[in-house]
Amino acid sequence: MSWPAGAQIAPPNELGVAMGHVHLNVKDIEAQRNFWTTYFGAQPLKRSGLTGVKVPGMLILFRQQTYTRGAEGTSMDHFGFKVPSTSKLVARLREAGYKIEREFKGTEGFPNAYVIGPDEVKIELQEDASMAAPALAYHLHFMNAPGDQIKLRDWYAKNFGAVARKRGQHDAADIPGMNLTFGIARQAPSSGTKGTSTDHIGFEVKDLEAFCKRLEANGVKLDVPYRKIPAAGIAIAFLTDPFGTYVELTEGLDQY
Repeated sequence: MSWPAGAQIAPPNELGVAMGHVHLNVKDIEAQRNFWTTYFGAQPLKRSGLTGVKVPGMLILFRQQTYTRGAEGTSMDHFGFKVPSTSKLVARLREAGYKIEREFKGTEGFPNAYVIGPDEVKIELQEDASMAAPALAYHLHFMNAPGDQIKLRDWYAKNFGAVARKRGQHDAADIPGMNLTFGIARQAPSSGTKGTSTDHIGFEVKDLEAFCKRLEANGVKLDVPYRKIPAAGIAIAFLTDPFGTYVELTEGLDQY
């Protein structure tokens, strides 16, 4: 999985799907914005209507709202970035007072680390010394009971056109712009994502109305049916995947 780091949202796959965004519930919008712009080279969104930043690969959106818990231990435990030097970024984050949970060799053989950012958002870093950009969105990491990781991978393959593969020892699948990694938890996740600091993930979908009809024909229930938001120039729908991760589907968000 690779595409130009200068782009924000990748061209869609055959089903019209590409990675779109991660949406955070936050106490302090400015603290979140400063975190991502300072350490990940993110750029603030310039259009009105949404609050957040963009990094190569996706948008990170903020909603000022009390959250129920941090991301760790939920059905989508963390999301990950490739960075030019894990050790250098870890040193900067540690000096600034952010919690570094663990530094380790990752499943693909590179230096990795877990960082807890503002609002208990969990982030994985993976080193890619060939990179010129400060950061590149790389993977979403779902956690499952044994056996459920294959069921979830196959669900995303069927409904979103994700292409199954291995990422190191992990079962995984790719959609344009993002790897979906399906890990096995030592303890089953204790909650889904809705209402937590990492509230939901978002996919940008071409011809969203037709896509939603296809999902429903496949037996997928939409929590929020397809609707247009003319003021923002986008259309949206929401669903919850089979193991608790809240998912937004958007059309038109790539213009941000």
